[in-house]
Amino acid sequence: MAKETLGHDPMKGAAVVFRAKRADRVKIVVWDGTGLVMYWKRLDGSGFKWPPIVAGVMRMNAAQLSALLAGMDWTRMHAPRIQQPKALA
Repeated sequence: MAKETLGHDPMKGAAVVFRAKRADRVKIVVWDGTGLVMYWKRLDGSGFKWPPIVAGVMRMNAAQLSALLAGMDWTRMHAPRIQQPKALA
């Protein structure tokens, strides 16, 4: 279903994340090299902070997904600003 509908194949490294309507439950399907693994989690008393849906898909990087699964508001997390090195003369 994920391959046909979303265009992403879990067998090729894409983690497919499904959320419940109440946003308090999440299911993740991922290929571990030997078979499909389904991860399921429910937050008691609150819901996950989900990204916006763009073209029918929510996109997150690994750090954002990790924060989401920890029950954190990943939108408040920002990568540190690193200054570019100056060229030596």
